[in-house]
This record gives sequence, C-alpha cells and structure tokens, in this order.
Amino acid sequence: MTILAAGAVLWRPADGGTVEVAVVHRPHHADWSLPKGKVDPGETLADTAVRELAEETGFAAVLGRHLRTVEYTVADEDKSVDYWAARAGEGRFTPGDETDELRWLTPGEAAALLTYASDRTVLDDFTARPAALRSMLLVRHAVAGRRSEWSGPDADRPLDEEGREQARALVPMLGRYGVTALRAVPNVRCRQTLEPYAEATGIPVAPLAELGDEAVWDDPGAALAAVDALVAGSGTTAVCAQGDGIPRVVRALATRSRAAGSAPLANRELDEPPSRKGSFWVLSFAAGGVLAAADYHRDPTA
Repeated sequence: MTILAAGAVLWRPADGGTVEVAVVHRPHHADWSLPKGKVDPGETLADTAVRELAEETGFAAVLGRHLRTVEYTVADEDKSVDYWAARAGEGRFTPGDETDELRWLTPGEAAALLTYASDRTVLDDFTARPAALRSMLLVRHAVAGRRSEWSGPDADRPLDEEGREQARALVPMLGRYGVTALRAVPNVRCRQTLEPYAEATGIPVAPLAELGDEAVWDDPGAALAAVDALVAGSGTTAVCAQGDGIPRVVRALATRSRAAGSAPLANRELDEPPSRKGSFWVLSFAAGGVLAAADYHRDPTA
C-alpha cells in the first residue's frame, strides 16, 4: 500500500521583489529537505500540507498552485508526496525533534543545500512561474436533486443530502486556499454550496450572473471580464457556477493565455476541462490576467 504524504515550497517576499523559501533540517534523517509529512487519518492532502508546514516550520500558510506529485520507494515502501506552493503567514520557528533548523534562502541557495534531487525538481517547478500569483477558485455546485423530480423553477432546485455533505466538506478546503470573498451564480444550488463556508467565516455570498451557463454562452467576453475584475481585486475569491459555464471559462482563459505566449501549467486537459459536481479549479494568474496554472480537484468526499 502506498504511503501518502504532502508538503510545500513555503515562500515569503524578500527585498528587491525577490522571494525566500524555507528549507528544514531533519536530525533523524540527517538531511535538508522541503517541509512535508504523512497524511493522518481523515485528512485531505491539502490538510496535511498545511498541518505539516505548521509543525515543521512554525508558520501558518495559504496554499497556491499544486507543483507535482513525487513517487519513490523507501525500505520497500512506496511513497507518494504531493507538493504545493504556499505563502507563509504568521509564525516563528522553534527547533524540535522533527526539525532542528530552518533556513530562509533564495531558491538558488536552497537548491544547493537540499539533499534530494526530487526536492530540487519540485523547487524547479516552483520557480517556473512567479511566486506571487493571484488565485481564484471556480467551484462546481454540489449535487442537487434530480431535475426530473423537481416541479419548481430549475433555478430554485436545492442541494440534496449528498450535496449538503459536499458543501460542508468544502469548508476546510476553501480555507486552505485563503478564500476571502464568495460569489455565486444566482441560483439556489450554487449559493447553498458556498453557504457553509459563509456561515463559518462570516463572509457573505454575493451574486455573479456573468458566469451562469447561459450568460457564458451568450457573452463569453463578459464572463472573462468578470473573472479579470475578481482577480484584480484584493484577496482570493471562490465563485460557484455550473457544469457548462465552468469548462467554457477555463478553456477560454487557457486559450487567451496561449495567445499571449504563455501556456498554463495544468493537471488536466484544458481543451476539455472536467467539472464534476462539488469539484473546484484553482486558477492562478500572473500579471495582466494571464492564466499561469490551473489545478483541478475533485470534491473532498470523493
């Protein structure tokens, strides 16, 4: 059975518009590595990454784009480690049994210090795009009751029990990415998908008609303009939309970025983007609204 683990390239801004990344020394392995650790029961990989960062470095963190999955074998055990880019928040390093030293280094200095080639590969993935990307989450609404069994207007069709469970499971996930604003296509199931996070944080859910299925079909330019406005604002927004509009928006953003000479990094095919109910895309943007990375995540209950 494969042992699952997660970690991150933890970074912070430095002087002159540069960044520093955290490298930790593990005395029981006598190595310098990126912070990471094994998944605890009931955790998602994103949960593990943030927890391990806090335990090994002392710093809170907000996840950004997914970097890669590293697979290897140690003592006849298969191991799989998922890595993110993660911006450091408040914290202070305290030496302990797991990590007894932390160094904030330039990426070049970190690469020279890291013990393992796989960590250097992850660091290369991190430096392949700017660190300070702007993120937006595009969430497919959770499972609603069957349309054929609903007698009212389709816009009023609510989530069923499975959908409500998916919506609750999204709460910690949205928190891992530091979501500070909520927008939803104006129908009940989209608003209800974000309501548990709204109740947990006190952040209101505001309407965003431009990303509705018919609106994206009728005026794709307005949909992209709405995304651009959200990305240009402060904080990180999660938008809940529908199964036709989301793939169209993701595809259009990728096409626009390719036309600008920058193909997005992605873990799925962007010409046919998936959009499972309860899933979400983490879209990461460079300056000028160029889509730099697009990471698809199935719902946490899957």
